[in-house]
Amino acid sequence: MFNILEILRKRRKLWKYYILVLTILLFLAFMVSVRVGSLPISYMDIFYVLSKKLAPIPLVENSVVSESKEYVIVNLRFPRALMSILVGSALALAGCIFQAVFKNPLADPYIIGVSSGAVLGAALAIVLGLTIVFPYMSGITSTAFVCALITIYVVYRLALIDGRVPTNMLLLAGVMVSIFISALVSILMVIAGKELHVLIFWLMGGFSHIRWHYLYTTTPIIISCMAVVFIYSRNLNLLLLSEEEAQQLGVDVTRTIKIFLVLGSLITATAVSASGSIGFIGLIIPHMMRILVGPNHRILLPVSMLAGATLLTMCDVLARIVYMPMELPVGVITALTGGPFFLYLLRKGRGTYTF
Repeated sequence: MFNILEILRKRRKLWKYYILVLTILLFLAFMVSVRVGSLPISYMDIFYVLSKKLAPIPLVENSVVSESKEYVIVNLRFPRALMSILVGSALALAGCIFQAVFKNPLADPYIIGVSSGAVLGAALAIVLGLTIVFPYMSGITSTAFVCALITIYVVYRLALIDGRVPTNMLLLAGVMVSIFISALVSILMVIAGKELHVLIFWLMGGFSHIRWHYLYTTTPIIISCMAVVFIYSRNLNLLLLSEEEAQQLGVDVTRTIKIFLVLGSLITATAVSASGSIGFIGLIIPHMMRILVGPNHRILLPVSMLAGATLLTMCDVLARIVYMPMELPVGVITALTGGPFFLYLLRKGRGTYTF
Protein backbone atom coordinates (compact mmCIF):
# COMPACT_ATOMS: atom_id res chain seq x y z
CA MET A 1 0.00 0.00 0.00
CA PHE A 2 1.13 3.51 -0.76
CA ASN A 3 2.54 5.59 2.07
CA ILE A 4 -0.14 8.20 1.42
CA LEU A 5 1.10 11.02 3.63
CA GLU A 6 4.66 10.86 2.35
CA ILE A 7 3.59 10.89 -1.29
CA LEU A 8 1.18 13.78 -0.74
CA ARG A 9 3.88 15.89 0.89
CA LYS A 10 6.18 15.44 -2.10
CA ARG A 11 3.58 16.18 -4.75
CA ARG A 12 1.33 18.72 -3.07
CA LYS A 13 2.79 21.66 -5.01
CA LEU A 14 2.75 20.02 -8.45
CA TRP A 15 -0.84 18.85 -9.00
CA LYS A 16 -2.11 22.33 -9.91
CA TYR A 17 0.42 22.49 -12.74
CA TYR A 18 -0.67 19.06 -13.96
CA ILE A 19 -4.28 20.24 -14.08
CA LEU A 20 -3.27 23.40 -15.96
CA VAL A 21 -1.19 21.47 -18.51
CA LEU A 22 -3.88 18.81 -18.99
CA THR A 23 -6.55 21.48 -19.46
CA ILE A 24 -4.49 23.11 -22.19
CA LEU A 25 -3.85 19.74 -23.84
CA LEU A 26 -7.57 18.93 -23.70
CA PHE A 27 -8.47 22.21 -25.38
CA LEU A 28 -5.89 21.55 -28.12
CA ALA A 29 -7.24 18.01 -28.57
CA PHE A 30 -10.75 19.43 -28.87
CA MET A 31 -9.68 21.87 -31.56
CA VAL A 32 -7.84 19.15 -33.51
CA SER A 33 -10.87 16.87 -33.24
CA VAL A 34 -13.18 19.54 -34.66
CA ARG A 35 -10.73 20.33 -37.46
CA VAL A 36 -9.96 16.79 -38.65
CA GLY A 37 -12.26 15.17 -41.22
CA SER A 38 -13.09 14.78 -44.87
CA LEU A 39 -14.16 18.44 -45.11
CA PRO A 40 -11.20 20.79 -44.63
CA ILE A 41 -11.82 23.24 -41.79
CA SER A 42 -9.36 25.81 -40.52
CA TYR A 43 -8.84 26.84 -36.93
CA MET A 44 -10.04 30.34 -37.81
CA ASP A 45 -13.33 28.81 -39.02
CA ILE A 46 -13.68 27.02 -35.67
CA PHE A 47 -12.94 30.15 -33.66
CA TYR A 48 -15.40 32.12 -35.78
CA VAL A 49 -18.23 29.62 -35.25
CA LEU A 50 -17.42 29.36 -31.53
CA SER A 51 -17.50 33.12 -31.10
CA LYS A 52 -20.68 33.33 -33.15
CA LYS A 53 -22.45 30.80 -30.95
CA LEU A 54 -21.07 31.87 -27.59
CA ALA A 55 -20.84 35.65 -27.97
CA PRO A 56 -23.49 38.15 -29.15
CA ILE A 57 -20.95 39.62 -31.55
CA PRO A 58 -18.41 37.37 -33.36
CA LEU A 59 -14.98 37.93 -31.84
CA VAL A 60 -13.22 36.83 -35.02
CA GLU A 61 -13.88 39.19 -37.89
CA ASN A 62 -13.42 38.91 -41.64
CA SER A 63 -14.09 35.17 -41.59
CA VAL A 64 -16.37 33.70 -44.23
CA VAL A 65 -17.79 30.30 -43.31
CA SER A 66 -20.28 28.70 -45.67
CA GLU A 67 -23.55 27.34 -44.34
CA SER A 68 -22.54 23.75 -45.14
CA LYS A 69 -19.23 24.15 -43.31
CA GLU A 70 -20.94 25.75 -40.32
CA TYR A 71 -23.45 22.88 -40.26
CA VAL A 72 -20.63 20.33 -40.18
CA ILE A 73 -18.84 22.17 -37.37
CA VAL A 74 -21.91 22.74 -35.21
CA ASN A 75 -23.94 19.57 -35.77
CA LEU A 76 -21.27 16.96 -36.51
CA ARG A 77 -17.83 17.92 -35.22
CA PHE A 78 -18.78 19.73 -31.99
CA PRO A 79 -21.02 17.01 -30.52
CA ARG A 80 -18.54 14.31 -31.52
CA ALA A 81 -15.62 16.07 -29.85
CA LEU A 82 -17.65 16.86 -26.74
CA MET A 83 -18.87 13.26 -26.46
CA SER A 84 -15.33 11.91 -26.71
CA ILE A 85 -14.38 14.26 -23.86
CA LEU A 86 -17.37 13.18 -21.78
CA VAL A 87 -16.85 9.44 -22.34
CA GLY A 88 -13.08 9.65 -21.81
CA SER A 89 -13.49 11.44 -18.49
CA ALA A 90 -16.29 9.04 -17.46
CA LEU A 91 -14.27 5.90 -18.19
CA ALA A 92 -11.22 7.28 -16.38
CA LEU A 93 -13.41 8.12 -13.38
CA ALA A 94 -14.95 4.64 -13.40
CA GLY A 95 -11.45 3.15 -13.51
CA CYS A 96 -10.46 5.18 -10.43
CA ILE A 97 -13.56 3.97 -8.60
CA PHE A 98 -13.08 0.28 -9.36
CA GLN A 99 -9.37 0.38 -8.58
CA ALA A 100 -10.04 1.96 -5.19
CA VAL A 101 -12.92 -0.38 -4.34
CA PHE A 102 -10.98 -3.52 -5.29
CA LYS A 103 -7.65 -2.08 -4.07
CA ASN A 104 -6.25 -3.26 -7.37
CA PRO A 105 -4.62 -1.08 -10.07
CA LEU A 106 -5.53 -3.64 -12.74
CA ALA A 107 -9.27 -3.17 -12.20
CA ASP A 108 -10.91 -1.54 -15.21
CA PRO A 109 -14.53 -1.44 -16.48
CA TYR A 110 -13.44 -3.29 -19.63
CA ILE A 111 -11.20 -5.91 -18.01
CA ILE A 112 -13.52 -6.87 -15.16
CA GLY A 113 -16.50 -7.20 -17.52
CA VAL A 114 -18.60 -4.15 -16.63
CA SER A 115 -18.37 -2.79 -20.17
CA SER A 116 -19.32 -6.20 -21.55
CA GLY A 117 -22.35 -6.29 -19.30
CA ALA A 118 -23.37 -2.83 -20.46
CA VAL A 119 -22.95 -3.90 -24.10
CA LEU A 120 -25.17 -6.92 -23.43
CA GLY A 121 -27.83 -4.64 -21.99
CA ALA A 122 -27.63 -2.32 -24.98
CA ALA A 123 -27.80 -5.32 -27.34
CA LEU A 124 -30.90 -6.68 -25.59
CA ALA A 125 -32.55 -3.27 -25.91
CA ILE A 126 -31.62 -2.88 -29.58
CA VAL A 127 -32.32 -6.40 -30.89
CA LEU A 128 -35.12 -7.70 -28.66
CA GLY A 129 -36.58 -4.44 -27.44
CA LEU A 130 -36.18 -5.55 -23.81
CA THR A 131 -35.84 -2.24 -22.01
CA ILE A 132 -35.88 -1.30 -18.35
CA VAL A 133 -37.04 2.27 -17.83
CA PHE A 134 -35.67 4.45 -15.03
CA PRO A 135 -36.56 8.13 -14.54
CA TYR A 136 -34.43 10.52 -16.63
CA MET A 137 -32.70 7.59 -18.41
CA SER A 138 -33.26 6.17 -21.89
CA GLY A 139 -34.31 2.54 -22.29
CA ILE A 140 -30.91 1.54 -23.66
CA THR A 141 -29.03 3.29 -20.84
CA SER A 142 -31.29 1.80 -18.15
CA THR A 143 -30.95 -1.74 -19.50
CA ALA A 144 -27.20 -1.34 -19.92
CA PHE A 145 -26.95 -0.11 -16.32
CA VAL A 146 -28.86 -3.08 -14.90
CA CYS A 147 -26.78 -5.58 -16.87
CA ALA A 148 -23.55 -3.81 -15.87
CA LEU A 149 -24.63 -3.90 -12.22
CA ILE A 150 -25.42 -7.62 -12.42
CA THR A 151 -22.07 -8.26 -14.10
CA ILE A 152 -20.01 -6.44 -11.45
CA TYR A 153 -21.89 -8.30 -8.71
CA VAL A 154 -21.22 -11.68 -10.33
CA VAL A 155 -17.54 -10.88 -10.90
CA TYR A 156 -17.15 -9.65 -7.34
CA ARG A 157 -18.77 -12.75 -5.84
CA LEU A 158 -16.71 -15.09 -8.03
CA ALA A 159 -13.44 -13.35 -7.12
CA LEU A 160 -14.15 -12.99 -3.39
CA ILE A 161 -12.03 -15.34 -1.26
CA ASP A 162 -11.98 -15.02 2.54
CA GLY A 163 -13.13 -11.42 2.38
CA ARG A 164 -10.46 -10.43 -0.16
CA VAL A 165 -10.42 -10.04 -3.94
CA PRO A 166 -7.01 -11.28 -5.19
CA THR A 167 -5.75 -9.86 -8.46
CA ASN A 168 -5.58 -13.18 -10.28
CA MET A 169 -9.12 -14.14 -9.22
CA LEU A 170 -10.49 -10.73 -10.24
CA LEU A 171 -8.92 -10.97 -13.68
CA LEU A 172 -9.98 -14.59 -14.19
CA ALA A 173 -13.53 -13.87 -13.08
CA GLY A 174 -13.71 -10.80 -15.32
CA VAL A 175 -12.38 -12.71 -18.33
CA MET A 176 -14.69 -15.69 -17.86
CA VAL A 177 -17.79 -13.55 -17.36
CA SER A 178 -16.82 -11.47 -20.41
CA ILE A 179 -16.46 -14.64 -22.50
CA PHE A 180 -19.89 -15.81 -21.40
CA ILE A 181 -21.40 -12.42 -22.20
CA SER A 182 -19.65 -12.43 -25.61
CA ALA A 183 -21.38 -15.72 -26.37
CA LEU A 184 -24.76 -14.20 -25.53
CA VAL A 185 -24.00 -11.17 -27.69
CA SER A 186 -22.97 -13.50 -30.55
CA ILE A 187 -26.37 -15.17 -30.32
CA LEU A 188 -28.01 -11.77 -30.51
CA MET A 189 -25.91 -10.96 -33.58
CA VAL A 190 -27.25 -14.08 -35.31
CA ILE A 191 -30.86 -13.04 -34.76
CA ALA A 192 -30.26 -9.29 -35.13
CA GLY A 193 -31.27 -9.02 -38.77
CA LYS A 194 -31.23 -5.40 -39.93
CA GLU A 195 -29.88 -4.30 -36.54
CA LEU A 196 -26.64 -6.26 -37.05
CA HIS A 197 -24.57 -3.25 -38.13
CA VAL A 198 -25.73 -1.31 -35.07
CA LEU A 199 -24.80 -4.20 -32.81
CA ILE A 200 -21.34 -4.51 -34.36
CA PHE A 201 -20.82 -0.84 -33.51
CA TRP A 202 -21.48 -1.51 -29.82
CA LEU A 203 -18.78 -4.16 -29.82
CA MET A 204 -16.09 -1.89 -31.29
CA GLY A 205 -17.05 1.58 -30.08
CA GLY A 206 -17.00 4.88 -31.89
CA PHE A 207 -18.36 8.41 -32.16
CA SER A 208 -19.26 8.75 -35.84
CA HIS A 209 -23.00 8.60 -35.07
CA ILE A 210 -22.97 11.18 -32.27
CA ARG A 211 -25.39 14.09 -32.51
CA TRP A 212 -26.53 16.63 -29.94
CA HIS A 213 -29.41 14.53 -28.60
CA TYR A 214 -26.92 11.91 -27.36
CA LEU A 215 -25.26 14.59 -25.25
CA TYR A 216 -28.62 15.79 -23.93
CA THR A 217 -29.46 12.31 -22.59
CA THR A 218 -26.05 11.21 -21.27
CA THR A 219 -24.47 14.39 -19.90
CA PRO A 220 -26.86 14.94 -16.95
CA ILE A 221 -26.41 11.36 -15.71
CA ILE A 222 -22.62 11.33 -15.96
CA ILE A 223 -22.22 14.82 -14.48
CA SER A 224 -24.51 13.91 -11.57
CA CYS A 225 -22.50 10.75 -10.85
CA MET A 226 -19.25 12.72 -11.08
CA ALA A 227 -20.54 15.23 -8.55
CA VAL A 228 -21.47 12.48 -6.07
CA VAL A 229 -18.08 10.79 -6.48
CA PHE A 230 -16.26 14.09 -5.88
CA ILE A 231 -18.31 14.81 -2.77
CA TYR A 232 -17.40 11.43 -1.29
CA SER A 233 -13.84 11.27 -2.63
CA ARG A 234 -12.53 11.15 0.95
CA ASN A 235 -14.24 7.77 1.35
CA LEU A 236 -12.35 6.49 -1.69
CA ASN A 237 -9.12 7.46 0.06
CA LEU A 238 -10.18 5.60 3.19
CA LEU A 239 -11.02 2.48 1.19
CA LEU A 240 -7.28 2.17 0.48
CA LEU A 241 -6.79 1.50 4.19
CA SER A 242 -7.69 -1.75 5.89
CA GLU A 243 -11.36 -2.32 6.66
CA GLU A 244 -10.74 -1.94 10.41
CA GLU A 245 -8.92 1.39 9.99
CA ALA A 246 -11.63 2.73 7.67
CA GLN A 247 -14.37 1.80 10.14
CA GLN A 248 -12.49 3.49 12.97
CA LEU A 249 -12.51 6.66 10.89
CA GLY A 250 -16.29 6.51 10.56
CA VAL A 251 -16.74 4.77 7.18
CA ASP A 252 -19.37 2.07 6.70
CA VAL A 253 -17.15 0.04 4.37
CA THR A 254 -19.78 -2.37 3.04
CA ARG A 255 -22.28 0.38 2.29
CA THR A 256 -19.61 2.62 0.76
CA ILE A 257 -18.38 -0.14 -1.54
CA LYS A 258 -21.92 -0.86 -2.74
CA ILE A 259 -22.56 2.83 -3.45
CA PHE A 260 -19.36 3.24 -5.45
CA LEU A 261 -19.96 0.01 -7.39
CA VAL A 262 -23.39 1.31 -8.37
CA LEU A 263 -21.93 4.70 -9.36
CA GLY A 264 -19.12 3.10 -11.36
CA SER A 265 -21.55 0.79 -13.14
CA LEU A 266 -23.93 3.65 -13.96
CA ILE A 267 -21.11 5.80 -15.31
CA THR A 268 -19.82 2.94 -17.45
CA ALA A 269 -23.27 1.96 -18.71
CA THR A 270 -24.11 5.53 -19.68
CA ALA A 271 -20.82 5.92 -21.54
CA VAL A 272 -21.28 2.58 -23.32
CA SER A 273 -24.85 3.43 -24.28
CA ALA A 274 -23.50 6.43 -26.18
CA SER A 275 -20.16 5.22 -27.55
CA GLY A 276 -20.18 1.42 -27.42
CA SER A 277 -17.49 -0.65 -25.75
CA ILE A 278 -14.21 1.26 -25.43
CA GLY A 279 -11.56 -0.42 -23.34
CA PHE A 280 -8.43 0.36 -21.34
CA ILE A 281 -9.02 4.09 -20.76
CA GLY A 282 -10.01 3.23 -17.20
CA LEU A 283 -6.83 1.20 -16.78
CA ILE A 284 -4.12 3.33 -18.37
CA ILE A 285 -5.14 6.76 -17.13
CA PRO A 286 -5.67 6.19 -13.38
CA HIS A 287 -2.45 4.17 -13.18
CA MET A 288 -0.33 6.83 -14.90
CA MET A 289 -1.92 9.73 -13.05
CA ARG A 290 -1.48 7.96 -9.71
CA ILE A 291 2.25 7.85 -10.43
CA LEU A 292 2.23 11.61 -11.09
CA VAL A 293 -0.02 12.98 -8.35
CA GLY A 294 -0.32 10.17 -5.80
CA PRO A 295 -3.35 8.29 -4.46
CA ASN A 296 -5.33 11.22 -3.00
CA HIS A 297 -8.60 10.95 -4.94
CA ARG A 298 -9.46 14.60 -4.43
CA ILE A 299 -6.57 15.28 -6.80
CA LEU A 300 -6.45 11.98 -8.70
CA LEU A 301 -10.05 12.17 -9.89
CA PRO A 302 -9.93 15.54 -11.73
CA VAL A 303 -6.46 14.86 -13.12
CA SER A 304 -7.54 11.42 -14.39
CA MET A 305 -10.70 12.81 -15.94
CA LEU A 306 -8.78 15.48 -17.84
CA ALA A 307 -6.19 12.95 -19.01
CA GLY A 308 -8.86 10.39 -19.99
CA ALA A 309 -10.78 12.99 -21.98
CA THR A 310 -7.61 14.10 -23.78
CA LEU A 311 -6.47 10.56 -24.59
CA LEU A 312 -9.82 9.37 -25.93
CA THR A 313 -10.25 12.54 -28.01
CA MET A 314 -6.85 11.98 -29.62
CA CYS A 315 -7.67 8.29 -30.17
CA ASP A 316 -10.80 9.42 -32.00
CA VAL A 317 -8.65 11.70 -34.15
CA LEU A 318 -6.30 8.80 -34.94
CA ALA A 319 -9.26 6.61 -35.83
CA ARG A 320 -10.22 9.14 -38.50
CA ILE A 321 -6.80 9.74 -40.07
CA VAL A 322 -5.01 6.38 -39.92
CA TYR A 323 -6.95 4.84 -42.80
CA MET A 324 -8.56 7.81 -44.53
CA PRO A 325 -11.11 8.08 -46.08
CA MET A 326 -12.24 5.03 -44.07
CA GLU A 327 -12.70 5.40 -40.32
CA LEU A 328 -11.49 2.86 -37.77
CA PRO A 329 -13.48 2.11 -34.61
CA VAL A 330 -12.11 4.03 -31.65
CA GLY A 331 -12.23 0.87 -29.55
CA VAL A 332 -9.64 -0.67 -31.84
CA ILE A 333 -7.24 2.23 -31.27
CA THR A 334 -7.63 2.09 -27.48
CA ALA A 335 -7.17 -1.69 -27.50
CA LEU A 336 -3.96 -1.40 -29.51
CA THR A 337 -2.74 1.17 -26.99
CA GLY A 338 -4.02 -0.40 -23.79
CA GLY A 339 -3.42 -4.08 -24.50
CA PRO A 340 0.40 -3.92 -24.34
CA PHE A 341 0.18 -1.61 -21.32
CA PHE A 342 -2.02 -4.10 -19.48
CA LEU A 343 0.38 -6.97 -20.28
CA TYR A 344 3.26 -4.86 -18.99
CA LEU A 345 1.48 -4.20 -15.70
CA LEU A 346 0.49 -7.85 -15.36
CA ARG A 347 4.02 -9.02 -16.08
CA LYS A 348 5.51 -6.43 -13.76
CA GLY A 349 3.28 -7.49 -10.90
CA ARG A 350 3.55 -11.24 -11.63
CA GLY A 351 -0.22 -11.47 -11.15
CA THR A 352 -0.08 -10.06 -7.60
CA TYR A 353 0.18 -6.35 -8.31
CA THR A 354 -1.63 -4.35 -5.61
CA PHE A 355 -1.60 -0.83 -4.18
